[in-house]
Amino acid sequence: MNEQDTTAVLSPISGQADETENGSQSVPALTGQGQPGGQAKASAERKRSGRIPEPKRFKIFCGSSNRALCEEICKFVGVPLGETRLQRFSDGEVHFQLLENVRGADVFLVQPTCFPVDQHLVELLIMMDALKRASAGRITVVIPYYGYARQDRKDRPRVAITSKLVADLLQTAGANRALLVDLHAAQIQGFFNIPVDHLFASPVLVSYFRDLDLPNLTVVSPDAGGVERARFFAKKLDVPLAIVDKRRTDINVTEVMNVIGDVRGRTCLILDDIIDTAGTLVKTVDALLAEGADKVYACATHPVLSGPAVERIATSRLEQLIVTNTIPLREDALRVPKIKVLSIAGLLGRAIESIHMETSVSRLFD
Repeated sequence: MNEQDTTAVLSPISGQADETENGSQSVPALTGQGQPGGQAKASAERKRSGRIPEPKRFKIFCGSSNRALCEEICKFVGVPLGETRLQRFSDGEVHFQLLENVRGADVFLVQPTCFPVDQHLVELLIMMDALKRASAGRITVVIPYYGYARQDRKDRPRVAITSKLVADLLQTAGANRALLVDLHAAQIQGFFNIPVDHLFASPVLVSYFRDLDLPNLTVVSPDAGGVERARFFAKKLDVPLAIVDKRRTDINVTEVMNVIGDVRGRTCLILDDIIDTAGTLVKTVDALLAEGADKVYACATHPVLSGPAVERIATSRLEQLIVTNTIPLREDALRVPKIKVLSIAGLLGRAIESIHMETSVSRLFD
């Protein structure tokens, strides 16, 4: 086997070797009046189960797409990153191996399906298959960025609904539960036949802009589809809402048509879930400034930033773009001062803890 692009083996989990019951004695079933054998057996079962270390029941693994985020999550929850080996054959075929026992464990697998989308998606499917065949107790896929989400309906003849296809693939590969962040369309949750926890990055973003305390702020939705998201954001900040009516002429090509709402003399904050080529963003900035806006900021959960996006943002009249680390930034984006990254590791970490402890995830948004 020709091995290529071998990832570094993750640090081993400490204290997770199978423990022996040295010095323990089996408890015989008691018989006779007043000494039911079932009670002694239950006591012995409790004694044995108490020896199972907590990390054995709660493990986190990651693929190659955003290891830095996964390491932050592990640091937040206090669980070491699971030990794996991810390699590739010379033709790019993925070879994945778990290097520790996961039998019966509650496993969380972190892998955003960002660029290259197909490669990271296949990685995720292969990792889940390995976990399933290793008898993991429950597999929760943690997908901070859900690739193929933008094709969620038949908006023209003879096209695929890829967000449904990916959901089917994840379930077939062995996912028992999914933890997703800011889906392009909330109804994608309905494409799954397993429990889905849908997180929003808004608590992290709202906190940042509260501290920034921008004067005369108006939240702007760049299209009609994002109105609900922008309305929630505006309500949290207690500021007005405006909407930009746009018409999409082709894939990644949009034309801004009209600004609905009063933005004259206001500081505008454009809120979106994904920034891809930044064409919509830059045109929205220009439209708002043409309508008399004082300054324009923007924030988005997923900084895809493909093609000419970074150059467009750098040369635009945008004051600042705030994004999260669901996707690792390109190197050229890191060199642009007006792009700032906020971490959602704490939000994901708290959600993982809630899922493991079977407590409410929705409380994270209270």
